[in-house]
Amino acid sequence: MMYSFLRVLARIIFFLINGKMSIRNKNKIPEGNYILVAPHRTWFDPLYFALASSPKKFAFMAKKELFKNPILRFILVHANVLSVDRENPGPSVIKEPVKVLTKSDLSLIIFPSGTRHSSELKGGASLIAKLANKPLVPAVYQGPLSLKALFSRKKTYVNFGDPIYIDRKVKLNDEAQKNIENQMQAAFDKLDKEINPNFKYVDISKKK
Repeated sequence: MMYSFLRVLARIIFFLINGKMSIRNKNKIPEGNYILVAPHRTWFDPLYFALASSPKKFAFMAKKELFKNPILRFILVHANVLSVDRENPGPSVIKEPVKVLTKSDLSLIIFPSGTRHSSELKGGASLIAKLANKPLVPAVYQGPLSLKALFSRKKTYVNFGDPIYIDRKVKLNDEAQKNIENQMQAAFDKLDKEINPNFKYVDISKKK
């Protein structure tokens, strides 16, 4: 209930301040649960991905520090957000999202780079996809990168790519992991160019 309410609220707010987003290649999203993987470019791009993928519902992963505030913790828990200890990650970092994907009707949104300020892809998404036997669906967001910029009504885009399937029999050694990372990065680059051939992401935090 909380998730559905927040999704409707986010849709109304984003439409009022920024207009209608452009969604491309939504037909590439497979049936059933999946893991949406994307470069993390702004704090609100998870909301745009969730809106673009509607009516599918998602679980999210967020750092445990956000759960310290009791009010925010209540909202996060009821909005399907999973707590992650980035400093001391344990088995639950993998087990909980796998359980969500296999035991519920929720898909998962993961940013392989972990943060908005890193371009290095990490292996968590691949391992979760393999254990849950669910595909990775690459996607990109292009548009305003700050709340202030949203009010400029600059066009926003979400573009989906072809699913990436991981054979459960494949051993995720360094070589296999690197191959999957290369597939994801190639997909991100392709999707960005489909929206804007001249696109180049600039981390606004590094411009200050």
